[in-house]
Amino acid sequence: MQKFKFRRGRSLFKDIVWTILPILLLGVGGSWIAYHYIDPAPPHRLVILTGAEDSSYQDFAKSYKEILAGDGIELVIRQSNGALDNHQRLRDPNSDVDLGFLQDGLNETASDDEVEPLSLGSISYEPLWVFYRAKQPITRFSGLAGKRLAIGREGSGTKLLATRLLAASGVTADNSTLQAIGRDEAAAQLLAGKLDAVFVIGEPDSPLVQQLAADSQVRILDLDQAAAIARHFPYLHELRVPHGLIDIRRNLPAQDITLLATTTTLAARETVHPALISLLMKAMHETHSEAGLLHSANEFPSAKDVDLELSKEAEHYYKSGPPLLQRYLPFWLATLIDRAALVLIPLLAALIPVIRAIPQIYNWRIRRQIYRWYGELSFLETQLRDKPAEVEIAVAIRQLDHIEEKVQRAKLPLTFAEHSYVLKEHIDFVRRRILKPETKPTGPVA
Repeated sequence: MQKFKFRRGRSLFKDIVWTILPILLLGVGGSWIAYHYIDPAPPHRLVILTGAEDSSYQDFAKSYKEILAGDGIELVIRQSNGALDNHQRLRDPNSDVDLGFLQDGLNETASDDEVEPLSLGSISYEPLWVFYRAKQPITRFSGLAGKRLAIGREGSGTKLLATRLLAASGVTADNSTLQAIGRDEAAAQLLAGKLDAVFVIGEPDSPLVQQLAADSQVRILDLDQAAAIARHFPYLHELRVPHGLIDIRRNLPAQDITLLATTTTLAARETVHPALISLLMKAMHETHSEAGLLHSANEFPSAKDVDLELSKEAEHYYKSGPPLLQRYLPFWLATLIDRAALVLIPLLAALIPVIRAIPQIYNWRIRRQIYRWYGELSFLETQLRDKPAEVEIAVAIRQLDHIEEKVQRAKLPLTFAEHSYVLKEHIDFVRRRILKPETKPTGPVA
């Protein structure tokens, strides 16, 4: 008796492959699309707007550039006319800049076709210095009426802030000479006696502030209304500058003075990749967290005094610190894992029902093969029943042998052995019917 062996072979492997392959291709294709389009890799280049060449913005950007270079990110530094110019260019949808330094409270409302940038937080105080030439001290902005004033060049935050403060004190272009010129030119004209006062925003250790403070003919406006003005303009801070802060050896200024200060904000377009925002937050912390002449340690960067919407990544940083992976892994590896997790987790969740259906799909493929053989057997049996005269016995037997050979050669899983044996019994049943001699009826004997 011939033994029938169920062997694991090429046919079984093909069934498994053709069952899993579509799901595998779907997963790989979905992952590739999500990886490249839903969460694309962060770019390796950012463009930042600063201000004048000798401004503190320029120094901040150089510090960021060095820190970001350690993680393979190039920061391109571009000078501008100042904070106001930076804001306008960041809102321009056709601009190619990504970042810029702004001054809190000096931002104008965006138009319908402009996109408002997001804030990454404030990073420092920006004191407003008013250097003037006069025989008698001036303690209020109203005391500058009728004088020749340099209020900062066009596009600068200095000009906008000076204009607002002077107007609040009744000093306008109708009763005074207001000149929109750059800080270096303004300082030169003040020292030459061609101007009566200049408005300058800068750190106490900036060269221009130190130069003007050291001149014996120039005074610093000590505001006695600073607290009141800060109440009217909430984005401003009353700032007490102790004597000697500018220069200890020469004791500049010679006495304590009170200034007004706004805060600097680093803003980013909403198109900047979230991973780069986290990296920028790290650069901001390394650059601004130490104590300075006007602020204490860890006072900056901060989410205070932000009149723009705070970036979600920046908000998370202020609450929880840097992302977990970036604390322990290189930036490129942390980003790769973040992106992979963002793609794979929802993809796996979507594929779980499909994966669960794999056994049913596989069983369906095997059953379909068995049912196909049953279909051939049924077709042959129908021909024998409906048109027996047209079917040759030898041909029918060969067809049955061919079906049986395919069943014997099929490499089916052991769980389908019963179906195979039953099918072979049915084949044998049809064969016996074909080979059984036809019984002819006999008539009555005469």
